[in-house]
Amino acid sequence: MKVPRPPRGFRDFPPDRMILRKRLFSVLEETFQKYGFDPIDTPAVEYWETLAGKYGEEAENRLIWRFQDPWSGREYALRYDLTVPLARFIANHRDLPMPFKRYHIGPVWRHEEPQRGRYREFYQCDADIVGSPYPEADAEIIELTIDALKALGFKTGFKVRLNDRRLLRGIFEQELELSNPLPVYRAIDKLDKIGLDGVVGELRKINLEENKIEKIKNIISIKGTSDEILDSVLSKYKNNKLIVEAVDHLRTIVELVDMDEYVEIDMSLVRGLDYYTGPIVEVVLERPRIGSVAGGGRYDTLIGMFIGQDIPATGVSIGIERIIDAGIELGIYSLSKKTLTEAQVIVLDRNHYDYAWQVTRRLRKAGLNTRIDLSRASHRVQRRKAQRLGIKYLVFIGEKEAVNRKVTIYDTETGDRWEVELDHIDKIFHK
Repeated sequence: MKVPRPPRGFRDFPPDRMILRKRLFSVLEETFQKYGFDPIDTPAVEYWETLAGKYGEEAENRLIWRFQDPWSGREYALRYDLTVPLARFIANHRDLPMPFKRYHIGPVWRHEEPQRGRYREFYQCDADIVGSPYPEADAEIIELTIDALKALGFKTGFKVRLNDRRLLRGIFEQELELSNPLPVYRAIDKLDKIGLDGVVGELRKINLEENKIEKIKNIISIKGTSDEILDSVLSKYKNNKLIVEAVDHLRTIVELVDMDEYVEIDMSLVRGLDYYTGPIVEVVLERPRIGSVAGGGRYDTLIGMFIGQDIPATGVSIGIERIIDAGIELGIYSLSKKTLTEAQVIVLDRNHYDYAWQVTRRLRKAGLNTRIDLSRASHRVQRRKAQRLGIKYLVFIGEKEAVNRKVTIYDTETGDRWEVELDHIDKIFHK
């Protein structure tokens, strides 16, 4: 009989994986809360028209999970990210105090071809600031992102790539006079996957002139420390209003963040989604080469698509799935923890199961995550199971313990063994 498996791009998570994931989610929540962000949640399913027209041609034609309700005939979609649902949320909660700072950790779905670091169902961990048009908000998002990576164990070995959509618009749309820049942006966005020659090939497919292709190659090759790049761009395009605005905004961001060891201006960064309007950011690891592990930017017109009035917003999405995969590969994370159980009651004599049940209750009351045998297995089997799971405390209950109202405790990590009166368990283990 063939055992069913999850669909491609979807995964089961056994306890060791879930223990790690939940710990990392907690680390991120603590970081978000430290910066004054509060949690929200939104439905997994949105009306199709809510998502339509927000992401771009590739996402909407191929990547969004879209379906029709067979009873009502109405079209729905699984959420593609957490940003458009946030925009819809803001449109429905206009009384929120601004700036509004929220974080959201939840699953999203994309109909991608599964590969390393890329799944069809995965979690995003987002932090956004709604209501501030100023570079201080963008700087705080970048500092939060750097702090989050550090808290997750990546002290070094990553770069925060920074650019601005206004720079791109000023250079590509105005200086190079591209009438339709979106295909160019999408080609550049594939640079890490297909390389510079691949990008050139994509640009030729859209019949771009060779002289413009050469200029684009030169532009997207520019990256480095903020001062040298911004000064160079400003001197070359000082009469372009969009570019001047972008340079001023970026300069304030990097001055506030003041972390040149992490942040660099990278003119090849475009971010593929259509809703970005200003600074854009992406975090990449030096190794392994697994793609970006965080990304985001400013999207000042997205909320206005729902309410007819623009509200400035900026944010970041931390890709916890790739971070976990990279952390395991680099040895930053371990899957050695198999259970959250801290104590296992070993029943030596089934005649005293009632007493063992009392002991279990007292251990739980004292704050210990405690298991008791539910399969009536021998004490040897109970010990083997506990050992395989790496449970720290084995609490033995036999005739001697039951008669004297005591327990025998064995610490598997230190090898210590001691007897304790049942009435004193709370004092020893109470958390």
